Amino acid sequence: MIPQFSNLLELQKYFNNELVCAKYLEQKKWNGKPVCPDCGCEKIYRFKTRLRHPELKDYKDFICSNKECKKIFSVLTDSIFEGSKISLQVWFSAMYLISAHKKGISSHQLASDLGITQKSSWFILHRIRCSYEPKPIEEKIDGLFQADETFIGGKNKNRHAHKKVDASQGRSTKDKTPVFGLQQTGGDIHTFVVKNTKAETLQPIIKSMIKSGAIIVTDEWNGYNGLSKDYGHILVNHNEKQYVNGAFSNNAIEGYWSLFKRGIFGIYHWVSAKHLHRYCNEFSYRYNRRKISDINKFELALLQSNNKRLTYNQLIAKPVVDLTEDVDYDVVQD
Repeated sequence: MIPQFSNLLELQKYFNNELVCAKYLEQKKWNGKPVCPDCGCEKIYRFKTRLRHPELKDYKDFICSNKECKKIFSVLTDSIFEGSKISLQVWFSAMYLISAHKKGISSHQLASDLGITQKSSWFILHRIRCSYEPKPIEEKIDGLFQADETFIGGKNKNRHAHKKVDASQGRSTKDKTPVFGLQQTGGDIHTFVVKNTKAETLQPIIKSMIKSGAIIVTDEWNGYNGLSKDYGHILVNHNEKQYVNGAFSNNAIEGYWSLFKRGIFGIYHWVSAKHLHRYCNEFSYRYNRRKISDINKFELALLQSNNKRLTYNQLIAKPVVDLTEDVDYDVVQD
């Protein structure tokens, strides 16, 4: 049952100690039936906790009964919380805040609000963003879609002279990273960090997600040329000051880009290409749940926190995906 609270103060009153948090997380993770994360065995024994926190002295961890496994694990194992020395009370508050703030919350602000270091706050935020990664789409989607792309990066005119980049205007990827978006009208947004906005990059993404015969609304960018072979392609020509074509427009997805950029420029100020896909996770997670309450966003984030562990070494390692090469879209999908 979802606790009856509607704001951060009520959440903190409910989760007033680590034992309450651990039991609540256990219920959400296994629905009362712990399962071994290694072998999937459902016959589990409990023993005195290994979690080093005074409030958890009466809480018990788990050991798998499978003789070939004997995995010892806790409620934190194989989740974004594993290995963290930060209390679950702080984690839960952070998850609520990032889910509730429409444009996000900076690591400096979160550190100040929760009384932790900025480094810890930055790590927490990225682990939460990692948990926001959506599940792969199992079946192609039908309906009415809006497709558009944007570029994340500073403007040359705002840079100091020694930081200006030659020939970086317009759609140049020298100093900007392109992000492609597909939004079902009235529904979810799906975003992808891509290497460029050419047809050979954008159209395979469209064809992997959308059923043939669906309607796609785009602007006049030549990366969409040829979509009419498989889809009902509606063109809105912005170059000719056209923003609505009959009953069709790209206004919804452009509104999303506006929100996304206001968060990047106004809250985070700067985002590296290496971590951009996680910020896409964050903004699309909130946007796709814009019609539900903040507590439900928090609940869903907890449910998605399993099997999403991100270590600090993984976070600061060199990028696995090189955006100058061919990209595996399953890797960079938001």
